[in-house]
Amino acid sequence: MSKTFELRKSQPLLIVISGPSGVGKDSIVQRMMDRGFPFHFVVTATTREKRENEIDGKDYWFVSKAEFARMIEENELIEYAMVYGDYKGIPMAQVREALASGKDVVMRLDVQGAESVRKLAPEALLIFITCENEDELEHRLRERKTETADSLSLRIATARKELSRIEAFDYVIVNQDFHLDDTVGKVYAIISAEHLRVHHRKVTL
Repeated sequence: MSKTFELRKSQPLLIVISGPSGVGKDSIVQRMMDRGFPFHFVVTATTREKRENEIDGKDYWFVSKAEFARMIEENELIEYAMVYGDYKGIPMAQVREALASGKDVVMRLDVQGAESVRKLAPEALLIFITCENEDELEHRLRERKTETADSLSLRIATARKELSRIEAFDYVIVNQDFHLDDTVGKVYAIISAEHLRVHHRKVTL
């Protein structure tokens, strides 16, 4: 007697795009948005100053330290951390609402933030973005020319340490220079494959 196969609808995924500074996380997420991928892209709250060409509410929510402190006290953040002297955090309500609507949720986090999300939501999908080697990473950070000498040294030292945390992730992608679309295609392929798993990830927050 044969069993009838019933097609199940996969659960929405909580996807973390992470990796050291300078590997291209922002560019990857921006290209995914530009191409109209059907995900909810989480906007991170931060206390750092807005950079040229950044848009409040789109690139980040730029908030005061007093407002960020209130968000911590009211348990409004999934995770938060001090990153290079400024706070960053993920608003809980934004993620819960998106998951409840059935949408996959994509968030861009540093390595420390990704590991915090893993503890809170073990079924989250963690993708580590890197470049070809440490020398290439240092070159990219220097070429950005957005840091003071001291800040740049801190970012380089932190990035080198973060490269050793790759074992905490599910997938790794090398984001080669001038191959952004190829990297974005690999991210999308991973997400598509995850929706085809027999045993779906089920995220609860």
